[in-house]
Parts: sequence; structure tokens; C-alpha cells
Amino acid sequence: MTELDVAGLQRRLAEFAAARNWEQYHTPKNLVAALSVEASELVEIFQWLTPEESAAVMTDPGTAHRVRDEVADVLAYLLQLCEVLGIDALAALSAKIDRNEERFPAPKEE
Repeated sequence: MTELDVAGLQRRLAEFAAARNWEQYHTPKNLVAALSVEASELVEIFQWLTPEESAAVMTDPGTAHRVRDEVADVLAYLLQLCEVLGIDALAALSAKIDRNEERFPAPKEE
């Protein structure tokens, strides 16, 4: 895969799971639980940092590597959940942004 795309990544994740016979464990409930665990691991990295430290977290190579790995884990489980439930993640996000723009209009310039 030369260019990254959501569908391609979902296929790679499905192929990875299939090669290990893990599909049986990839129920919506299990994927949501795993997503929550991985999100918590991401939170753990930032938990006791000051706002300034958290803004600079990517300047430390070791911490930056941990952040990238946890972001990847969160995204992997989210994409797998979308695949299992038949959700187009990008379309869902676009629709949610549309609804938020209606709910929270930007202040009008005077």
C-alpha cells in the first residue's frame, strides 16, 4: 500500500486478525472495551503533566513514540469497530461536524 486510506487500513486490520483467527473476539462489545483501554493508556501518558508539559510531549522521543503507539491503537480499534458495525468513519465524522456547525454557530463578525 503506497497511499494510506481508511478502507485500506481496515482491510489490513481485518487480514491481520483473520491470519490469527481473532475475528471471533472482534465483537462490538469487545472492540469498544479494547478502545476504552487504549484510550486510557493514552490518557495515562498525559495524566499528571502541566498544560505546558502536555503541549511539548512530542519533543521527547521516547514519550512521542508512546503517544504515537497509543494513538495508533485507539485508531485501530475504532476502525475495526466501524468495520464490524458497517459505519463509514469519515462520513460519520463529516455528518457530525455538520451537526456541530448548526448547533454551535461561529460568532458573527460585526
